[in-house]
Amino acid sequence: MILLSWRRAALMTVAAATCASLTGFAVPAGVAAVTSGHADRSVPFTVAPPAGVAAASASSTPASVPGSPTTLGSGGAPPRQLFVPDLIAAVPAGITAAELKKIGKLSGVRAVLPLNGGKVTVNGQSADVLGVSPQAFRSWTAPATAASAAVWADLGKGQLVSTHAAASRLHLAKGNSYQVSAAVQVRVPFGTQTALSVPGADAIVDRARSAQLGLAKNFAVLINAPGANLVTLMSKVKSVIGAGGKVVNLVPVVTVSKLPLATSVPVTDVGSSLLKLYQASTEQYCPGLSWTVLAAINEIESGDGTNEGPSSAGALGPMQFLPSTWAEWGIDAFGQTGKPDIMNPLDAVPSAARMLCADGAGKSATLSGAIFDYNHATWYVDEVLALASEYAQDYP
Repeated sequence: MILLSWRRAALMTVAAATCASLTGFAVPAGVAAVTSGHADRSVPFTVAPPAGVAAASASSTPASVPGSPTTLGSGGAPPRQLFVPDLIAAVPAGITAAELKKIGKLSGVRAVLPLNGGKVTVNGQSADVLGVSPQAFRSWTAPATAASAAVWADLGKGQLVSTHAAASRLHLAKGNSYQVSAAVQVRVPFGTQTALSVPGADAIVDRARSAQLGLAKNFAVLINAPGANLVTLMSKVKSVIGAGGKVVNLVPVVTVSKLPLATSVPVTDVGSSLLKLYQASTEQYCPGLSWTVLAAINEIESGDGTNEGPSSAGALGPMQFLPSTWAEWGIDAFGQTGKPDIMNPLDAVPSAARMLCADGAGKSATLSGAIFDYNHATWYVDEVLALASEYAQDYP
């Protein structure tokens, strides 16, 4: 068999998506934000001009601003690991370095990512914009966004990257430049449209452009805490940032029965994309298992085949099988003949489906247990299901 070279950039054609335009950070239905004394469910974006710089009105002469950022990011390879944002904490005046450190040390927190932010005017209309490090933020975005080299190349060049809904509302077209008014006014080129992982955010810019515009530093922090009691953690984070801040649960309710199933996928298509491979593998080797679970496991285990090991435990291949486990479950799939190849996704992905199915993954009631058997950690189960839910939203 031919060992295929897989890259997430060639994973799938991104489906056209639209998302509701929200002001501030929207709270998912049925989830309450931890606030102080009021029921407001949005976190206001405000831009305070840096010391000595006056805010520019839309009709005034553009202020003197630095030249275009010269530090370019890279479209590059997608990140090795994705973090699912579980919570976001926001303080309009900014979160201090000491507070960020305390949040990072709270029980159950695996990773944190501070964000700059503010409400600005783009092309004459109000927009909520985040300032991010492209290399760091990429790991916190949905799979389709993380896989898009164009998004990160444009962002690294100082361009504005927006959601699909914001691009439509603000009348933005790729390749054109638009006046952005914040602490200063500057024309900013518009790049790519994509899905963002922060509800309420219309667009993102890189750190250099963020500083140029005067966005509030460390306005918010994303928190990854799979397996933690989020209600308890929200209260702890709230105690760290104080009465002026807000903490919002970003975790969608994962309804296993609503994860998409594959039907009638031709075996001849399995080599055309990872999407077809996931779908055919579940249909043939584990009916009832959503293909999104295989996609999530492949992403978490090997970055969709970009880091195939061996791991510190000796696991190999895109699905990170131990050789002893592979000896039991590895198959030469889809009617091919030859020795099962642990490094070949055409064997490894369907073998994972077969192993998961034997543990009960084909039934929603026992899916979590099957994922736990694949990797004995409760955080791993939560991360797989959360990422599977994101794949389901990107590719329904």
